[in-house]
Amino acid sequence: MSPQNSGYLRIVRASAWYDLIVTAGFATPWTYVLVHRALSSFGTFPPVDPIQTLYANLMGSVVVVWALLRLFRTLPLHGLCDGIARVLFASWQAYALAHGGPKILVLFLVVEVSFGGVQLLPWSVDGLRGRARTRQVQPPAR
Repeated sequence: MSPQNSGYLRIVRASAWYDLIVTAGFATPWTYVLVHRALSSFGTFPPVDPIQTLYANLMGSVVVVWALLRLFRTLPLHGLCDGIARVLFASWQAYALAHGGPKILVLFLVVEVSFGGVQLLPWSVDGLRGRARTRQVQPPAR
């Protein structure tokens, strides 16, 4: 599948819907308290404090806006950027897990790695094809 393919754009939109559903609750202090309570039922979470809430709200707000952009102006480049962002998110989730983070993070880590891989793979394949074409076109060395 090529990044220009309509199937690829459907994946970009699906990842945007996932992000919107999962992170909308982090976008405001009032909804974050509810999300925190729900997540706390799966493991030990530190009590809510103003700085934790600020960072949760910043992350939630940015991800919601990013998701809306991918839904309303879906471009192949958005899939590439989202795939890169998911590699970063997955890295930080793995770091948290390795340092005693709640096991529920495994579910989110699997989704991040899955959407990241599906969105980055076509770009890798296209890049490899492009390099192969370039090698075929180059004149022989003298």
